[in-house]
Amino acid sequence: MQSDSSKDRLRLWLKVLKATRAVESEIRESLRQDFTTTLPRFDVMAALNQHRDGLKMSQLSGVLKVSNGNVTGIVERLVDDGHVQREKVPGDRRASRVRLTDEGVEEFARQAAAHEGWIDQMFDTVPQEQVQTLSDALDKVAKQLESEGRDG
Repeated sequence: MQSDSSKDRLRLWLKVLKATRAVESEIRESLRQDFTTTLPRFDVMAALNQHRDGLKMSQLSGVLKVSNGNVTGIVERLVDDGHVQREKVPGDRRASRVRLTDEGVEEFARQAAAHEGWIDQMFDTVPQEQVQTLSDALDKVAKQLESEGRDG
């Protein structure tokens, strides 16, 4: 028999999932309308922005937790747009390293600033004193699952 707290946690999960899907949908639409880009492209640029020296394609896939095949097409489009450059890895003729170009850094900065504004606006109904509490609670869940080796 399930306890009331168990049912409350299930309802919490469903609300987190619903909110996540709604926020992601809004972000996807805003990126499409405001920047003619996609969330996966934004995610690739965000990862490369965090690793300014660049990443091998396999490392990029690992950071994003997606397959190499998924990343390859996205990187190709970003190269075509002039936002990412690809270079050979010395001593490994099959591997290439990708990094943001100067133009890519500038474009990502524009997109990231808009993204932050969208998130701020979407979460402005959450009272400031609850923001850290909610953040800490979700962080506890993630850390618990990571420590148990269940982070995907």
